Amino acid sequence: MLKIYNTLARDKQEFVPITAGKVGMYVCGMTVYDYCHLGHARVLVVFDMVYRWLKASGLDVTYVRNVTDIDDKIIKRAAENGESIHQLTSRFIAAMHEDADALGVQRPNHEPRATDYVPQMLDMIGKLEANKLAYKADDGDVNFAVRKFDGYGKLSGKSLEDLRAGERVDVADSKHDPLDFVLWKHAKAEEPEEVKWDSQWGKGRPGWHIECSAMSSQLLGQHFDIHGGGADLQFPHHENEIAQSEGAHQCSFVNYWMHNGFVNVDKEKMSKSLGNFFTIRDILKKYDAEVVRFFILRAHYRSPLNYSDAHLDDAKGALTRLYTALKITPSPSVPPPRGGEGSTTPSPLMGEGWGEGEKFSSSRDEITGNAGAVNWNTPHAIRFKAAMDDDFNTPEAVAVLFDLANEVNRDQSVETAMQLKTLAGILGLLQRDPQEFLQGAASEGGLDDAAINAQIAARIAAKQAKNFAEADRIRKELLAAGIVLEDSAAGTTWRRA
Repeated sequence: MLKIYNTLARDKQEFVPITAGKVGMYVCGMTVYDYCHLGHARVLVVFDMVYRWLKASGLDVTYVRNVTDIDDKIIKRAAENGESIHQLTSRFIAAMHEDADALGVQRPNHEPRATDYVPQMLDMIGKLEANKLAYKADDGDVNFAVRKFDGYGKLSGKSLEDLRAGERVDVADSKHDPLDFVLWKHAKAEEPEEVKWDSQWGKGRPGWHIECSAMSSQLLGQHFDIHGGGADLQFPHHENEIAQSEGAHQCSFVNYWMHNGFVNVDKEKMSKSLGNFFTIRDILKKYDAEVVRFFILRAHYRSPLNYSDAHLDDAKGALTRLYTALKITPSPSVPPPRGGEGSTTPSPLMGEGWGEGEKFSSSRDEITGNAGAVNWNTPHAIRFKAAMDDDFNTPEAVAVLFDLANEVNRDQSVETAMQLKTLAGILGLLQRDPQEFLQGAASEGGLDDAAINAQIAARIAAKQAKNFAEADRIRKELLAAGIVLEDSAAGTTWRRA
């Protein structure tokens, strides 16, 4: 049975859905005023992995990941750029989708934008006011009265006595208490009209925390199964969501809270404020997107993820070993590759629907990893399932993939290779033609496929002429250019180092 580490309980708990066979999952998404960085990539990939495993486990999952398209930073950036809020957010939502697609992240079932749910936010604020948990301050803001909500701090473990003004809480003279947080911000004269909505408290816009409470309850119900996000959101954002949602609806909000760990650079948390962040698209200029996905998944989602080129290079080497195992000699029933030396003809293990040269991506409707074809009674599948059911233990699941790869390398078994491919597919890995991954794209200034194949042809000619010194020189020259030649009875193939 699946067990999930529940931040609220501070322990692993057996996962029991509210409705048998169905799961409602909400994940806090991006605030779209800039390109996504590696920290965002981790959230996207981690909860895509969770989504895939829940579906592979036979559950009917409704996955909601929101977009915050109204925020102080968005207003400031749009003003700096001289563009409208809508122009800015539309551009960066499109960029976010490009990055997520590149990483093989499936689209959620719903991707609500905050600006489309302002009426629901106003309704929730009205309920909080009616329940004596919200008040309009002298400055026109509507605030949540933290001390009037019993149990505030139960998610983060913080007590009201521990919380002091100035530590991740807003301080304003008009607040009844420094711990109170804003639900509705009164309109300011200098702000553009597109961020001003009418309300019973006057023109204004929603605070950040109320957005997720309103969108999740509208799309998943007032009480649902899983709420996820980065560890940095545990307090105050998720703590405030609980207070708002339970305060408005007078019922439990979420059963299981999941938080992925931080991304560190040189042992320091990656953040824009420290200037040590890397955008996804900058990383993808240097590394294959599947390498980045593999780098994220081979660490446990709750552990810190240490970023460096050395770690990405190591992930590339490890993923290369897995793909190399899939490039096995075809069985006698499978025709040999066409095209001779250097051919890029798809191998018999190429996934159906993945054409030659097709990019690493997924759609929401894709059948994840063909999980129905898995024989869960085999020793490797049993280990894989046990790992994933143990709080999504992807490091152990990846270890199973390497054990399978070792068997493939030893026995050249197509059946074992197919099991490797199928189990990896559940994690969104190893679904490309192995040759396409191994050969990859030429880096700037590097040799292209035509130049490599020409060198291979010259080496073959040298060997046929018994000029082995020349053949050896060509091999060394290609290796210096990052091209590894692999000779076999079927001919010579190559891959990028």
